[in-house]
Amino acid sequence: MPGPGDPDSGAPDELSWPTEDDDSGVFEIAPEQQTVSLSGSTADSKSDAEQNPKPDTEPEPKPSTSSDVKPGPKASTDQPTVTVPVPPKAEPTPKPDPQSEARSEQPTTTVPLPPKATVPIPPKKGPFDPPTVKVQRPRPAAPKPPAPRPADPPTMRIQVPRPQPKLPPLSPPQRPQVQLDPPPQRAMPERIPAQAEAAVEAKPAPDTAELEKTPKSRKKPLLLVGALVLVVALAGGAVFAANQLEWFGGAAALTTQPPAPPAKVSLAVKGVAKDAPTPSASGIKSALSGPAAVGALAPLTGVVIDPATGTALWQQGDTTPAIPASTIKILAAAAALLSLDHTAQLSTKVVQGDTPGTVVVIGGGDPTLSSRPAGTTTVYPGAATLDDLAAQVKAATGGTPITQVQFDLSRYAGEGVAPGWDPLDIPGGSVTPIVPFMTDGGRQDTQNPDSPRTATPAMDAATGLAQRLGVGNVVPGPAPTNANPKVLGEVKSAPVDQLVENFMQISDNVLAEAVAREVAKVNGQQPSFDGAAKAVRDVLTKNQFDLAGATFVDASGLSPQDKIPAKLLGQILEVAAKPDASDPRTAKLRPLLTALPVAGGSGTLANRYGDVAASGKGWVRAKTGTLTGANSLAGAVVDTEGKLLVFAFMSNSPESKDVVRPALDVLAATLRGCGCA
Repeated sequence: MPGPGDPDSGAPDELSWPTEDDDSGVFEIAPEQQTVSLSGSTADSKSDAEQNPKPDTEPEPKPSTSSDVKPGPKASTDQPTVTVPVPPKAEPTPKPDPQSEARSEQPTTTVPLPPKATVPIPPKKGPFDPPTVKVQRPRPAAPKPPAPRPADPPTMRIQVPRPQPKLPPLSPPQRPQVQLDPPPQRAMPERIPAQAEAAVEAKPAPDTAELEKTPKSRKKPLLLVGALVLVVALAGGAVFAANQLEWFGGAAALTTQPPAPPAKVSLAVKGVAKDAPTPSASGIKSALSGPAAVGALAPLTGVVIDPATGTALWQQGDTTPAIPASTIKILAAAAALLSLDHTAQLSTKVVQGDTPGTVVVIGGGDPTLSSRPAGTTTVYPGAATLDDLAAQVKAATGGTPITQVQFDLSRYAGEGVAPGWDPLDIPGGSVTPIVPFMTDGGRQDTQNPDSPRTATPAMDAATGLAQRLGVGNVVPGPAPTNANPKVLGEVKSAPVDQLVENFMQISDNVLAEAVAREVAKVNGQQPSFDGAAKAVRDVLTKNQFDLAGATFVDASGLSPQDKIPAKLLGQILEVAAKPDASDPRTAKLRPLLTALPVAGGSGTLANRYGDVAASGKGWVRAKTGTLTGANSLAGAVVDTEGKLLVFAFMSNSPESKDVVRPALDVLAATLRGCGCA
């Protein structure tokens, strides 16, 4: 029967209290002169007989009562006896053994012994072990309540919830009751050899320290109890944390607060202080005298202007024409913003051809058309896709076989390459022949602005469309003779103002030339290099800009034949940066300022202003220009006192761009730190 604390006990553990019925009942008996003869009629002797039955050949001893016990008679030859000293009746009851009681679950009947008794011992039979004797401790005449608790409290056993069926609640220990039925089988009593002395000598009183020692057989239960206590402690800690932190909800449960709304971001140019002091001309001259005298910049021309008043604060050869390189794109951008609808878009169409099964692509001048899937980032944000165009054509033809794809380039006139362009600029990644139908600006790598270009951009784009339509026959061809051919598909570019910002940021030569041709078409000029150059000049002149000394053959600045004075660049930037709308041109040109790259932040200035010119990082916004033997920088800067200034610096030095560019950056950074009032 499992004892208290055993792991597989079906009942909850309770406080353990000592009992008197245990195998440790072979107690030490103090020496006395009285003797008794036991014939085995008590409840304990009956229990022993039931637990240790004799062989069939051995006669059972005749039971006897207390009246049969007589002092002094000798044991018969059939039943040998042994004389055992018995303590007097008045001796106090020995201290209960807590460990002995822990192994007992059923109380036993206590029977008082007479002063003297004889213990019958069955005769020795054959090779069996010698008989043993069971001596019962003297018990009081009547059942008594349990002895008082010992000085040291017993070890408390803590009930641990088990996953078994629901257990009954704990109940306080019950007073031991007399058990009439025989107790369950107990451990075998200790045997005493026959050759032992007839009189059992009393053992010395047990040592308290030895009684406190845990028997070897009890080590495992104690380890289990320790583990259970640890589990209870951990479970209690978890319950405490759950209650304190409201893990399982409730009125005071913790809740996650919604994130704060995103900060409002304004993409407009931040206004400058209207009352900021204006730098003096002498102050600017003094500040720039050192940086402008660097030999690597010679010859250097330039101008610094206060846009609020239009006053030139610093001038050095500003009316002398010089090769501008890509800063000439400021002229093309200004002409487009002044003459084109800012929301206008460039359209690419596919119409039904004159011959059945033929479709014709009408090039609309959009070089940003993408060959990549929709949603793929390219160098042209917001570009239309060839996939979209092909899908529209398939839907419009309704499954009718398409046998040929033609492409019409009649929107542009003249050559595709401007005077002065180096043929190596095409594989070098600077440009591709300018035609009204192409994809990705003719780039081989659609995500690299400086990727090598193709020499046949129109054929490549038409072939890409034909592949999507499942057609292998691709040829150039004119638009249908019908004035209103059936449109099978159409896609459009980003708006003009975004196209201007795009070619200003990455200095895209192809896109600048395409926009300039749109300026030519709107202003009645031929959409060619010559027509575009003339249209740009006309638009700027009409808007009261001085183009004296300016000559140019393209809109991108890729040709070394282009020459303009720094003063012209300064004038355009001055109007765009005016602090108010008193000038009607300013509202149209304002997008020009936001299109300028930011020093150390975006576009062609993203990787500059990291060393000697670091003070201008984030404060300088400017268009760059680089050709062999020509470097320029034109834009705007806010000085330390909050004053906005515009500038244009042009160097036609033969020195390497790696030397000239940083020197130009220092000039603009000097204006930032000037505060030269």
